[in-house]
Amino acid sequence: MKKIALITGISGQDGSYLADLLLSKGYEVHGLIRRSSSINTDRLDHLINDPDVHNKKLFLHYGDLTDYSSISNILIKHNPTEVYNLGAQSHVKLSFEMPIFTTNTDAVGTLNMLEAIRQYQDMSGNKVKYYQASSSEMFGKVLEIPQRETTPFYPRSPYGCAKVYGHYLTRNYRESYNMHASCGILFNHESPRRGETFVTRKITRAVTRIACGLQSKLTLGNMDSLRDWGYAGDYVEAMWLMLQQDTPDDYVIATGKMISVRDFCDYSFGLVGLDYKKYVIIDPKYFRPTEVDELLGDATKARQKLNWQPKVSVFQLAEMMVKEDMKLAKKELVLKQAGMYESSNS
Repeated sequence: MKKIALITGISGQDGSYLADLLLSKGYEVHGLIRRSSSINTDRLDHLINDPDVHNKKLFLHYGDLTDYSSISNILIKHNPTEVYNLGAQSHVKLSFEMPIFTTNTDAVGTLNMLEAIRQYQDMSGNKVKYYQASSSEMFGKVLEIPQRETTPFYPRSPYGCAKVYGHYLTRNYRESYNMHASCGILFNHESPRRGETFVTRKITRAVTRIACGLQSKLTLGNMDSLRDWGYAGDYVEAMWLMLQQDTPDDYVIATGKMISVRDFCDYSFGLVGLDYKKYVIIDPKYFRPTEVDELLGDATKARQKLNWQPKVSVFQLAEMMVKEDMKLAKKELVLKQAGMYESSNS
């Protein structure tokens, strides 16, 4: 049977890595993207520019999780066998500034997706395996360390609250309608494709730009937050493995190791021979109204049932990100020297 996947949020970090993985496994991949006045598919350029992939195996469709009809139409027209719901407003601090948008997208959007799949299955008789992107931010003010699938949730942001809603709703649809619906409770996962407003990428971009003389300082918030950081390329494999199981379930995906933002910063600056203390400025505006101090995942269940484990350590991840961002910084430096680039100091 031909495997057809639908990925919401395909233009994001996780969506692009998942598209790479599924295409390598012979899937036909359909991606849901939002209409924008500017092109926002940079992470997919390597696939879009390959005519054999883009014209035959990868198809992008305009739509939105808040628009039920666009989701339903894609399901009916393209008959996916697997759906990966990665679309979200995923920036935690921004969720405090845009709580309604975050909730509409992350919570109600998940309801739209689940209900569209339920009605599609009832109408067509076709079964769909569904993956819900849950988040370690659901644990928030953690009630036990490490956090596992049975740890109670205590979200500390509108983003975390919306994700808890989507998580429990997925479980409800699984139990109420016998849907093959699984939740991946993913802890922080990064890569060179990470958005530049997220702290790890903000750090590695600044490290390389400072090293090239393009930037003079880096402004951060709480450097004592502790996180369990992994590599996005590893984590999308876990998503896929969940949907290959006979029985749907929920899984924590994490490395089981935790370091502070300060240590990540220190190591990243050290890779280019710099002392972060000379360049980092702490600005209270980057603190969250309610902080999440430490997140540490226990992925024992994923190791035992999915035979999954992370391959890239947090320090290998930092090296990977600094290496790729150095390439970008050097390109910027060439443009600056040619008088075609205006440097930034923030």
